[in-house]
Amino acid sequence: MDFKKGHSNRGFGNIEFKDRYGAECSIEKSSLATEDAIWFGINDAEPKIMASQTKEGGTGWVTYDIPKDVLLTTRMHLTQEQVRELLPILQVFAETGELPD
Repeated sequence: MDFKKGHSNRGFGNIEFKDRYGAECSIEKSSLATEDAIWFGINDAEPKIMASQTKEGGTGWVTYDIPKDVLLTTRMHLTQEQVRELLPILQVFAETGELPD
């Protein structure tokens, strides 16, 4: 996986990468003043809608334009404690390909 290190337009450190399907993702230091946190996830929801279906088949998923005043939340806002709690789960998956019991 290729990681691109940089800074957000507000000066916070971030790391960009692509997931298994090529979706652009990032980890970004949060501006939260009360505790350390990160933003983590896909950068853009890329909404889609199923195009017309026929008995012979349809055209499949196509881009769905949503109004500019609609917000789709795509990233998790995680505290250090939440990341610590997730690490053992991710470690088991990294080692075994499974989730812990």
